[in-house]
Amino acid sequence: MTTDTSADLSHEPRLIVEDGVEGIVAALVEPVIEQLGYRLVRVRLSQMNGQTLQIMAERPDGTISVEDCEAISRAISPVLDVEDPIDREYHLEVSSPGIDRPLVRRTDFETWMQHTLKLETTRIVANRKRFRGKIIAVVGDEIRLERDETPPGEETVVDVPMDAIGDARLMLTDELIAAALKADKQARKARAGNDNDPEDVSGG
Repeated sequence: MTTDTSADLSHEPRLIVEDGVEGIVAALVEPVIEQLGYRLVRVRLSQMNGQTLQIMAERPDGTISVEDCEAISRAISPVLDVEDPIDREYHLEVSSPGIDRPLVRRTDFETWMQHTLKLETTRIVANRKRFRGKIIAVVGDEIRLERDETPPGEETVVDVPMDAIGDARLMLTDELIAAALKADKQARKARAGNDNDPEDVSGG
């Protein structure tokens, strides 16, 4: 049962995707990452250390280890070498999304309900394109936000269409840190339990 759920989550499409060179890289590496049992979170090409290609990934349960990152790096490096989507030398960095993570899938918004995020839209929503507030619901194809410090005359609660979200990231708070650490501990404990469960080993 757990395995089926993880498989479903690993193939859940991202709402927020890259374009340009980053989009080309994402299209190349995402199938490889999913085949290994992980999920792509984000691809970002920056000028840090000359040029750095950052690949954020995670397990379907939201965890990832240094060994996982190394396995992903080994798997995607040959693909990137053959396809050569970047016209200059670059440093490949595979990492976790971090606590103040980007939210790119519907389940990300559902998982981090009641936590504060910064969100930018690709079009005008409620007379603006930048929002900061708590996720209070995911309703249909919209994210419902309770905004912080709402200016006079503007709505405190705003429904943002998922197809209008250009970028969304959790904001680091004490509550978020505590929740993230608790979720990580529970996920690792559950995974360790599944690994040691005789029924999981024999079932198939």
